[in-house]
Amino acid sequence: GRLTDHIGLGVVSARFNRDLLEEVLNRSGRREKRVRRLPAHVMIRYVIAMGLFCAESSDEVMRRLVGNLRRLGSWDDDWQVPTASAITQARQRLGAEPVKMLFDRACVPLAGPGTKGAWLARRRLMAIDATTLDVADTPANVERFDRMGSGPKASAYPKLHIAALAECGSHAIVGAVLGSCRTGERTLIKDLAGRVGPGMLVLADAGLYSFDLFNSFAATGADLAWRVGASVSIGHLRWLADGSYQALIFKAGLSAQRRARLVEQARTGQEIPADLARLVRVVEYTVPDRNPDGELIVVVTTLTDHHEVPAMELAGAYQQRWEEESTLNEIKTDLRGRGEVLRSKVPDLVEQQMWGLLLAHYAIRALLLEAADPAGYDPDRMSFVKGLRVVRRQVTDQAAITP
Repeated sequence: GRLTDHIGLGVVSARFNRDLLEEVLNRSGRREKRVRRLPAHVMIRYVIAMGLFCAESSDEVMRRLVGNLRRLGSWDDDWQVPTASAITQARQRLGAEPVKMLFDRACVPLAGPGTKGAWLARRRLMAIDATTLDVADTPANVERFDRMGSGPKASAYPKLHIAALAECGSHAIVGAVLGSCRTGERTLIKDLAGRVGPGMLVLADAGLYSFDLFNSFAATGADLAWRVGASVSIGHLRWLADGSYQALIFKAGLSAQRRARLVEQARTGQEIPADLARLVRVVEYTVPDRNPDGELIVVVTTLTDHHEVPAMELAGAYQQRWEEESTLNEIKTDLRGRGEVLRSKVPDLVEQQMWGLLLAHYAIRALLLEAADPAGYDPDRMSFVKGLRVVRRQVTDQAAITP
């Protein structure tokens, strides 16, 4: 075959095999029409490699992939490392759709039944959150992604906004939505509802709560445990034996009198209009060392049976939401590099590069989980940075060898 058919990504290729690449290329209609030096399946691997080597130039990433071929006797003397311009053209032919499709197809929850920190009452712990990343300062990127702030206070770079769904036990991101930094977090996150379902317990911070968004996720069959802020109205119904209580949460904009009538209806056993209020269980607890007076945490959950999940267990599980903060930091700081910018000049390639970052992160997290589970370790104790270094060495040292 062609020289580039031998390009692999070592341990990463084991997660995204050739058959899977061919499937997404066929479904997206991005297979090349003629034989090229950089065929589409190689470019998908290349985009993932960009996620592993964000600080390197485009042609240097390619050199890392093929640098070992000559020593292994795989080098064709007529083949040269393509120029940066040729690589960009090949990326443009590929587009973002096949890479996104590969993410949607391959990135599924990883935790097994014995994975530590991954479960509560037979429900898989998941978390949702959002963040932004700087992208190249070009007119096209500004038009698509915009800047934070305005006038003299505008951000130096346009910012890509990403909402993500992460598995808490493995730190694997299994759902993502990309958009402009002017698009609100709740708007982006609503599109993640299709990635959750029965058997999951989805955690979220107070900044993401809204009555409509909570209902959208609850309608999927997943259970929820979301923190709410002091501005959210809660109608107390009755105390439960574990110290939690049943309550109503309300649609935004209802008057105090209307909320009081709904509470009275619920207490007397009358049916509550689903578009106006929802029955939940509320767990309140204090974190004493967050400030001198302590910090009150209020979590509303669809787990209304306090015998199945006592308040103390739910409060202990909610802190797993911070695992997504760590997960996003692994992408922004460890993979991308602190202060680095996604350097693609046009929006389609920015999104392609972001999907590549997510795929690279997922492959590393899958590798770490496979190392942690047999040893009985919590995957949280596995160093992502050390795992990244191992994978980078594998790509450089065994570029032409499939697993």
